[in-house]
Amino acid sequence: MKRLTRRMAATAMAAPLLLACAVASGPAASAATAYPPGGPDQTPVMGWSGWSFLRMGANTVQVEGEARALVSTGLAAAGYQDVDIDDGWYQCPGPQGPNVDGNGRWVVNSANYPGTGSENGIAALASYVHHLGLKFGIYETAGISSQAVAENTPILGTSDTADQIATNKSQNNYNCGGMDQINYNAPGAQAYVNSVVDELASWGVDYIKLDGITDSNGPDIKAWQAAIHQSGRSMVLDTTEGSFTTKLAPTLTKYSNQWEFAPDIEINGPDEGSADSCNSAPFTGCLSVFPLTSYDHWSDRFADVAQWQPYGGPGGFNDYDSIEVGDGSADSGMSLAASETQLSLWALGSAPLILGGDLTSAVTNAYGTSAGLTAQDLKMLTNRQVIGVDQDSIDASRVANVGTPGPAAGSQVFAKRERSGDAVVGLFNTTTTLSSAPSTISTTAAAIGLPADPHGYLVQDLWGQQSVAAGGTTFRISSAGRIQATVPAEGVALFRVTPLG
Repeated sequence: MKRLTRRMAATAMAAPLLLACAVASGPAASAATAYPPGGPDQTPVMGWSGWSFLRMGANTVQVEGEARALVSTGLAAAGYQDVDIDDGWYQCPGPQGPNVDGNGRWVVNSANYPGTGSENGIAALASYVHHLGLKFGIYETAGISSQAVAENTPILGTSDTADQIATNKSQNNYNCGGMDQINYNAPGAQAYVNSVVDELASWGVDYIKLDGITDSNGPDIKAWQAAIHQSGRSMVLDTTEGSFTTKLAPTLTKYSNQWEFAPDIEINGPDEGSADSCNSAPFTGCLSVFPLTSYDHWSDRFADVAQWQPYGGPGGFNDYDSIEVGDGSADSGMSLAASETQLSLWALGSAPLILGGDLTSAVTNAYGTSAGLTAQDLKMLTNRQVIGVDQDSIDASRVANVGTPGPAAGSQVFAKRERSGDAVVGLFNTTTTLSSAPSTISTTAAAIGLPADPHGYLVQDLWGQQSVAAGGTTFRISSAGRIQATVPAEGVALFRVTPLG
């Protein structure tokens, strides 16, 4: 979800303390839809998105700079290969809805994304990104513009018109508005969505973020995936809320490639709750986006990872929103320990790793000035062992939960079995009082799903020498299988555990 005003999180479900449980060891029972040759990868997407920092003011020059930085910093070589623009790429004159072409499709905001030669600004940007060896993603919302309905625009390739497929019920579009729901019982409904996706395919789009989805939008998700298939171009379908629950999971796992169900990870500036004035100059209601987030702001993801674990697997992934590691602690809003925790939790959940910060040396825009990508953050983001945990496409289960994230002492343990037979476990100190003493957190090989082994186990700290918890150690433990670490507030010890027998 990408709104300028963060939806209040639903009350988290209380989770019991589990001393031992079965740990995920493969894809979810309900697998995502099968893809033809050349379809989306069966691993989580890695890349960069413009929403967290650039937001509505993003433009071609800025996005091209971020794309170049993915390559020059080595992030692309480490796997971060998608460049995704968010809301604001299309013309929005007001509450009447996005401007449309003669077939009811959104029109490019040429002021921010100017064309080059015969190419419009989006096609030109996509070409530039592809030239760097990267992939290109774009933002959409379900439905059809109220302008198309009012103008009764024809639907490409049919004798149907926009007013024949519209329900006159509002469809979510947070930063523009003016979208109508589509009646998929109408003959021209699928043809309209096909025409939108065909146009995106002709522009070179590789990834579509479909925002504003609720539990009632299952027909839209199915229609957009059908449109992707008929387009002949391989494109990832990223479904984001709105507000949807696990009731939508069967549809998501069948038709979508990733789905984001949690509130915005971004704090959205000092005026959160009244941030509409972030949408247009002079941006007086949102003078800065920094800090981008905080550990406390996204700590609800612990419960989300536990709740949505059954639904993730190869080809379809639980998305916990952007990774905000990158611009240093002040801009990201996270301590070093919290940054390691975010990356560890996302990796254990095999979530898409979409970077939200500025990757260039520094950018100044209407929202503030970034510190740019720091060397310490780059080292974290390119830790190949942690990336490997994310890319195994296996979702971790929560095996222990003491307290809730906040000022009081608390801890959680997540783990998963990999196909090699190893287990990966995260020991999380969920205390947000940074001045508190580190906590000793422990679990056992049996609790994280490993078989008994009389020879004991090898334990490797995946954060290596940069770890703020275990200190980069690799050690053996006995056949009793006790795994233990001293973890600072907001921190994590991330271990790979290998049976030695």
